[in-house]
Amino acid sequence: MRLRLLFLLALCRAGTTAFGRSLSLRGSWRIRSGNGSLELPGRVPGCVHSALFQRGLIQDPFYRFNDLDYRWISLDNWTYSKKFKIPFNISKWQKVNLIFEGVDTVAKVLLNSVPIGKTGNMFKRYSFDVTSVVRDVNSLELRFQSPVLYAAQQSKAHSNYSVPPDCPPPVQKGQCHVNFIRKEQSSFGWDWGPSFPTQGIWKDVRIEAYNICRLNYFVFSPIYDNHTQGWNLEIESSFDVVSSKPISGQVMVAIPELQTQQSYSIELQPGERIVELFVKINKNVTIETWWPHGHGNQTGYNMTILFKLDGGLSIEKSAKVYFRTVELIEEPIEGSQGLSFYFKINGLPIFLKGSNWIPADSFQDRVTSDLLRLLLQSAVDANMNTLRVWGGGIYEQDEFYRLCDELGIMVWQDFMFACALYPTNQDFLNSVRAEVAYQIRRLKYHPSIIIWGGNNENEAALMMNWYNIPARELHTYIKDYVVLYVKNIRKIVLAVSSKEDWSYNSKFSLHRQHHADGNSEMLRQVEFHFTLPESPDPLQAFKDTIYLTQVTQAQCVKIETEFYRRSRSEIVDGQGYTMGALYWQLNDIWQAPSWASLEYGGKWKMLHYFARHFFAPLLPMGFEDQDVFFIYGVSDLHSDCKAKLTVKVHTWSSLEPVCSSETDHFVLKAGKAVLLYKEPVPVLLENCGNCTRQSCVVSFYLSTDSQLGSPTNYHFLSSLSESVGLRKAYITAIISQQGDTFAFDLETSAVAPFVWLDVGSIPGRFSDNGFLMTEETRTVLFYPWKPTSKSELEQSLRVTSLMDIY
Repeated sequence: MRLRLLFLLALCRAGTTAFGRSLSLRGSWRIRSGNGSLELPGRVPGCVHSALFQRGLIQDPFYRFNDLDYRWISLDNWTYSKKFKIPFNISKWQKVNLIFEGVDTVAKVLLNSVPIGKTGNMFKRYSFDVTSVVRDVNSLELRFQSPVLYAAQQSKAHSNYSVPPDCPPPVQKGQCHVNFIRKEQSSFGWDWGPSFPTQGIWKDVRIEAYNICRLNYFVFSPIYDNHTQGWNLEIESSFDVVSSKPISGQVMVAIPELQTQQSYSIELQPGERIVELFVKINKNVTIETWWPHGHGNQTGYNMTILFKLDGGLSIEKSAKVYFRTVELIEEPIEGSQGLSFYFKINGLPIFLKGSNWIPADSFQDRVTSDLLRLLLQSAVDANMNTLRVWGGGIYEQDEFYRLCDELGIMVWQDFMFACALYPTNQDFLNSVRAEVAYQIRRLKYHPSIIIWGGNNENEAALMMNWYNIPARELHTYIKDYVVLYVKNIRKIVLAVSSKEDWSYNSKFSLHRQHHADGNSEMLRQVEFHFTLPESPDPLQAFKDTIYLTQVTQAQCVKIETEFYRRSRSEIVDGQGYTMGALYWQLNDIWQAPSWASLEYGGKWKMLHYFARHFFAPLLPMGFEDQDVFFIYGVSDLHSDCKAKLTVKVHTWSSLEPVCSSETDHFVLKAGKAVLLYKEPVPVLLENCGNCTRQSCVVSFYLSTDSQLGSPTNYHFLSSLSESVGLRKAYITAIISQQGDTFAFDLETSAVAPFVWLDVGSIPGRFSDNGFLMTEETRTVLFYPWKPTSKSELEQSLRVTSLMDIY
């Protein structure tokens, strides 16, 4: 398997503007011990050990046996406090947040004596809404719990079974149960370092106040289009819109050195909103790619992005963009049972030369930019091009990765799990999921990061049974390993896997395709009746191809199932009386191309909407045989019903039918399939004026004297790739709420085959989807599975029909 990844540097946050104010709470704080017997000033960012040392209350923690003598520090529950005045009128701001970039580790947070939240993970960013609590003059407290005592409590609470190792080997002189706390694992001691389980605020903390909206972050990634042999850029921006009304505006993206400048119109609904932009890089300008040290330059390009929104709100950010590709090559090797394992950067195989990186100090406030540059430059000077950030330390500070980008050092980035088994209770998993999602978003765009590793030696510890687990209990720990790394961490990584994966023939797509030649088979089926997508945007081409495979799958199963249903009452050439149609398959065990009609997680594919129709209790079904068009009617009802059949013919170029006919009423027998309509296709077309097979489509439905009717069915007289007059349909939707249901009133400008409504990750289903729209208006209902709102649906809705992909 080759895993192709495309990354670049990009994670920037909004600063102070006329519509937002930021107050840093860095600097001087007060620190006191659990019983209040000791109180002293301390610095933020910082930790208790550093504060005690800086005030002369302890010696250098690294001196002689001080790692043992100062264990009392880690066993106490310390409190950080600060009084501060807001230097602006706080009442004028719609929302105020208290933001911690890093808290080490377990603490209760109080503002003006009001509990506003808790922290429990050193590797997460925390944001607390303090709008209703903050005042002009404030007192802030973080009441820490000893990480050693907390870890022991969590281990004891995990009473079903132990999660080894309980403690490190005695020679390491460390603390126990580090695997029960999301904190630097080596801070409890390692075979090369001391035990200093720190407490403190180890990264920035600030107050942010804003009106209208705030730019939370923007990230961007490059996409190399093999078809056009050019680069594009995808930008994702996250906003917190506190305005009660939608906000409109313009976004301008400029990369002057690449002669690229584009503008976009956006509209932001109230709430947390994501804006996605696609920037085409000027193909007439040569782009220099980022290379590892020793193989080329580390060229980057300055980009500015300007948001000009309603009310005069202007937000401008800048960042450096890097372009490069990464491939992990795993292929059979002749004469060996194993696979290759090497990296290509920009298509060139690279021999990785380097070492492993552990935390540069037990106390992170002592790790300066100058120290990082010194250490990393030393690696480069020794002809290294790669460092592995080891999984028992920390996700390094931003400056580390910026320097690696600058110096051409490739980074193998571990997740922070090492030499232990870990619990999988829900609170622990929730914390890990938030940690992983945050760190991937923070770091993945650095060109230096080439791969993510799950952990350090944990699988070896399990499979080689380092902890002497009885054989009869081993399955429990294997299950936990799969739950933590495969079902949680890996799932999150893949959810933001490289955009290069979003290609029909990407190595990842092929990896997930477990049916021999399955992707090629699907494309061959598509090409029988449709033209393959030709979008120059590879991500859009991938989405379009998925859309067509869903159409093809739904059509194929529909036609076969309708054949089985109409065969229930007759024998043809010795075959018939069919009394069942069970298609393969209903649901998926994971995210992958398959025969399922329900996605992993339960979302309906087009086939499932089709199944709702082709399994309807009353259904007309059309087909051709030797240039004759037939319509059968089938009833699964328990009693006869009086019905009539309506047949309409539309040209692809008009919403008005060119002809329509109705049969006389007839009795449709219960539990039977009967022939209702028979007409040579040339006669049918002649009776409808200027129709040809390529220019017209037939639709038909059953109606009864009661409210019971059938779905509208249709028959294509030719493959849609041969259609004449079919044009792009512009479909609008007006959404209204009706109790717990939402109505989507659709209006189209043209006949539209396979209209597909998608509301992204909002769970629920539509009353119909993937349908042929031959009338100007149509109402479709949406049944949400969880509470949602009209504005969320409007923000998420995407409408696609066949001609949108061409």
